[in-house]
Amino acid sequence: MKYDSVLVLIALLVAVVAAIFDVREHRIPNLLTYPAMLAGVLLRWMWLGRAGLISAVEGVLVAGGVMLVFYAVRAMGAGDVKLMAAIGSFVGPHTSLMVLIGTGICGGVLGIIYVLYRGRMVATLKNTLSVLRFHAWAGLKAHPEFNLDNPATLRLPYGLAIALGTLFTFVTIWWR
Repeated sequence: MKYDSVLVLIALLVAVVAAIFDVREHRIPNLLTYPAMLAGVLLRWMWLGRAGLISAVEGVLVAGGVMLVFYAVRAMGAGDVKLMAAIGSFVGPHTSLMVLIGTGICGGVLGIIYVLYRGRMVATLKNTLSVLRFHAWAGLKAHPEFNLDNPATLRLPYGLAIALGTLFTFVTIWWR
């Protein structure tokens, strides 16, 4: 098994543990994300040398940076950002993009299922349009009503979507 596959497998294990915490407790603990991020940087450095160290840091910046935009508008929690940064440390910048795409697709599908289950499809579509209009007008600011600070807002444990996106990436790399 190549180092890339092993590193993505470790990232997948971290993501699964985070998903379990997120589904059960609606939070992803720092005690998981920070050590995982450090382990990803150290493993890439040990196995791939200086280029591995650089790619681990780039993976943190790419994966964490994309998610940070959603955190900035209060559409995502900090634990999700740190989890994705930790995954980026294991997989590097290029594979991080694959994980992000897989996560976005899985998050969208899970979101639709969740909204249908809760019987809030029409309201969610209206709210989504409101959020899009707001951001087109106001930029990267938190929507005054539809954000994580509003207890009435539906919350999807996004750690589950991150785990599924990481699984998608692992299967894709493993089958190459």
